[in-house]
Amino acid sequence: MALRLGDVAPNFKAQTTAGEIDFYEYLGNSWGILFSHPADYTPVCTTELGKTALLKDEFAKRNVKVLAVSVDPMDKHEGWVKDINETQHTTVNFPLIADPDRKVAELYDMIHPNASATATVRSLFVIGPDKVVKLMITYPASTGRNFVEVLRVIDSLQLTAGYSVATPADWKSGEDVIVVPAVSTEDAIKKFPKGVKVVKPYLRYTPQPNL
Repeated sequence: MALRLGDVAPNFKAQTTAGEIDFYEYLGNSWGILFSHPADYTPVCTTELGKTALLKDEFAKRNVKVLAVSVDPMDKHEGWVKDINETQHTTVNFPLIADPDRKVAELYDMIHPNASATATVRSLFVIGPDKVVKLMITYPASTGRNFVEVLRVIDSLQLTAGYSVATPADWKSGEDVIVVPAVSTEDAIKKFPKGVKVVKPYLRYTPQPNL
């Protein structure tokens, strides 16, 4: 059965470029990103892994641990990491899972037969500290992932997990947020001392509450 938002992320043990890991133990109390690549030595994925490594401090600031997976074996991973470090001017600082038996790929429904019978599609999962799937994005092989967007979504997920707010279209951290419909305007005024702007009874803005 396909994994869906709100499902518990399956745990697994796997061999990685950082040694054997237990996924849940690796995440601990952190947020997690698990993202897949069709194969090693592919150009788009090379840029993606490099970009992820360059954003190390941004992920750390948000208490996010990153883990990548490919169905290729470990010896290919080790050679590919050297290429990534060289061409993307960085150091890959997170584990790459070797998944030649497709155990992880199948747990996370990463093989879509109409796209490829053997290789994983380029899926990305954001997993909360409660080990629940909070976000799923699947890209075609031709389009590189936007990691600025991934960081933006994590900011939204972390904010909305702690407050009765949602984030509007194109929201970025620091901008006003939306009061969720479950909170009455009367309660919102008490709950959000920075103020509530009522545009419509169902559309009410307040400054970001955790700043």
